Amino acid sequence: MNRFPRSVYGVGNEPDPRFSLANERTFLAWCRTSFAIVSLAIALDNISVAMIHDVKRFVVMLALVIGSVLPVLAWIDWARVEKAMRLGHALPKSVTQFVFAIATTVCAGCVTIGVFATWSWL
Repeated sequence: MNRFPRSVYGVGNEPDPRFSLANERTFLAWCRTSFAIVSLAIALDNISVAMIHDVKRFVVMLALVIGSVLPVLAWIDWARVEKAMRLGHALPKSVTQFVFAIATTVCAGCVTIGVFATWSWL
């Protein structure tokens, strides 16, 4: 069998298709999430929000970076999990979840600071 990528499909035994397809659905869910984050960045850049301009620009750029990096990390996670299933190893930890959680927290914190800083009573 000659499937891409060989580094994943060229090792071990074919796993149960249900598990392999579940791994693929997880990858596709991360891709949908990245599209939503890029859409958020585009929307935030084009609507008028009561927020400090530099903070808004930072959040837009951070969201675009997250949306661009997330599918790559998801692909790496997909390949690692698929390879582990083929070799009968324990499933590896996800790097994507950690990076996404930290980046989302930073983004949300910046939005909060940017909005609160424009309120007159502060």
